[in-house]
Amino acid sequence: MPLKLMYITNNADVAKIAQKAGVDRIFVDLEFVGKELRQPGDTVKSSHSIADVINMRKILGKSKLVVRVNPISEPSAVFCGSKKEIDDVIAAGADLVMLPMAKSLEEIQTFLSYVNGRAQTILLLETAEAVADLDHILSIGGFDEVHIGLNDLHLAYKKKFMFELLTDGTVERLCNKFRVAGVPYGFGGIARIGHGMLPAEYVIGEHYRLGSGAAILSRSFCDIKNTTDLNEVERLFVEGVGKIRVHEKKTECFTPDEFMINQKTTKELVQAICRNIGG
Repeated sequence: MPLKLMYITNNADVAKIAQKAGVDRIFVDLEFVGKELRQPGDTVKSSHSIADVINMRKILGKSKLVVRVNPISEPSAVFCGSKKEIDDVIAAGADLVMLPMAKSLEEIQTFLSYVNGRAQTILLLETAEAVADLDHILSIGGFDEVHIGLNDLHLAYKKKFMFELLTDGTVERLCNKFRVAGVPYGFGGIARIGHGMLPAEYVIGEHYRLGSGAAILSRSFCDIKNTTDLNEVERLFVEGVGKIRVHEKKTECFTPDEFMINQKTTKELVQAICRNIGG
């Protein structure tokens, strides 16, 4: 089963291109509460709005609309509060609503009560607290999918590089729990084939080995801050998604030995990257 590919954008022209190229989900990102404190510096921080959700709903047909809301929060001077935000997102046409940074079952249940079955729900697993209580969270359930957020989770565990969690057994342990619970799951992001600090082909091999069903196309897949020509954006998406799908068909036929070789190579590449990061 091909990976459900997600791409974060509030640019309508880019979303149309991504949808046409075969991206399964367009991802509007409303999260801002606490994000600068958790992820200082040059990490992906969006400035999307409810208006972007409304605009995306108008142009999307084949691709599903995913909206990441803020962590469960009360109203404040800078935030309308989770209940109103979730009501607004669903009214604007979100197909799937994603909850980030949950630390407790209570927060997850509050999120689910606010959605109240009006959209599908994705739990973004990215805190050490939620991982520690995962057995209890999965036993209660109620959400439709889980996505492991490698960026925040690797920071929580004080790792140098987010894909260390893929090679130290953390992601495998979590995926095994999701599989037993019967919850669809995905993790992290991927660049283009042959590109990125950790090229997509190795990560895709791990997605298939671990039974993952979804991945986010990373900023490096098509960074529209640096690539503004729409013809070039279209070329990157058509070529990039096409190469991912070709590699997936190859990966589907991997033998156990080939999966083991891919896993070993991935670990060696991650270790080399961590050595270069230093610190």
